[in-house]
Amino acid sequence: MVQQITPETKPEIIYPDSDGNPMSDNTKQYQWIVKIKENLEIIFASNPDVFIAGDLLWYPVEGSTKIKQAPDVMVVFGRPKGDRGSYQQWKEDNIIPQVVFEILSPGNRTKEMSKKMVFYQRYGVEEYYIYNPDTFELTGLLREEEWFTAIEEMNNWVSPRLGIRFELTSDNLEIYYPDGRNFLTSIELNQQLEQEKQRANQEQQKYQDLLAKLQAKGIDIDSL
Repeated sequence: MVQQITPETKPEIIYPDSDGNPMSDNTKQYQWIVKIKENLEIIFASNPDVFIAGDLLWYPVEGSTKIKQAPDVMVVFGRPKGDRGSYQQWKEDNIIPQVVFEILSPGNRTKEMSKKMVFYQRYGVEEYYIYNPDTFELTGLLREEEWFTAIEEMNNWVSPRLGIRFELTSDNLEIYYPDGRNFLTSIELNQQLEQEKQRANQEQQKYQDLLAKLQAKGIDIDSL
């Protein structure tokens, strides 16, 4: 009798979609995360191969559930848009998130931020931006070969990957689109849209008034 040997099957590894930490510690940090993420979504809306996420766990190493990080915002060029429970790099053509943002809160410790910097450096991030909305300090790190180097002057710095420009003042950070428009909150974007609608309605009303005046004078606009 020939004994058949059943091939050993490896147990499926579950990569959690959450690390148990909140997306933000306060409203100011949350607003900045959303503002950066949503405006980047607008910039790259027409490019199907730019994936942007906020507070999404990134697993760079297959088989390890402990090696992970959840950037406040990350941008991945070369991967399609779409929903994901986590960013498992080996399932994404092994493409590394090229740009990462972290927004600081009073709860962020130096040790924690140092670990994040080491992680992003080790696993290949090209551009790393850290903003403190309480002190208005913006730090930028740029990859040179295997290491991060600090960007000496962040005021008016233009991201090589994103094309966005950072403008720092003593009490604010403004970020500008490649075409010069500035990043807006969702409320500001809605207000801008309403203003554009009002202007369009006003122009339409002026046109209708002009037609009415011409018709009152017996001018047939269809013959013009």
